[in-house]
Amino acid sequence: MPHTDPDARRVLAIVTNYGVEQDELVVPVKHLREQGAQVSVAAVSDDGIRTLVGDRDPGTTVRPDLTLADVDPAAYDLLLIPGGTLNADALRLEEATIRIVSSFAASGRPVAAICHGPWALVEGGYVRGKTLTSYASLRTDILNAGGTWVDQAVVRDDSTGWPLITSRTPDDLKDFLREIDTVLTKG
Repeated sequence: MPHTDPDARRVLAIVTNYGVEQDELVVPVKHLREQGAQVSVAAVSDDGIRTLVGDRDPGTTVRPDLTLADVDPAAYDLLLIPGGTLNADALRLEEATIRIVSSFAASGRPVAAICHGPWALVEGGYVRGKTLTSYASLRTDILNAGGTWVDQAVVRDDSTGWPLITSRTPDDLKDFLREIDTVLTKG
């Protein structure tokens, strides 16, 4: 369960080293750190993370704190899965991603995924029985995996034993971050 002391909250963001949507990684990490959370960014390798804007324009480069293979999921209170089509498509194929998502879902800890980020949940079989949102192109994938897809700025589903927060695009970051803050402080 999440810590209620803001300084003790630990958040893990997982990405690949290329193609994550810049604002879906940078904005939540900055916001959570400003709120006192300890945020670790894990990538496939320890090379810089080359973000994109709108899936095509170069964004900022972010240094990962650790690799996906080195993550101890039990050390974190919330999992953040940013989108970006290229990032999310490659991320869901990483064995470590499914291991990390599985750890959070099995232990009842929250997962927050935005845009194409829910592909990792689809890949791991974790949307069955959940209501969520995403970038519109994931609708069919979510439905085929047993989830319910809705077109809303943010959706929080606490069913099936663990909280899932989802949003559609960077335009929804304000609502997405509000729900993340709520989950982290209520723990």
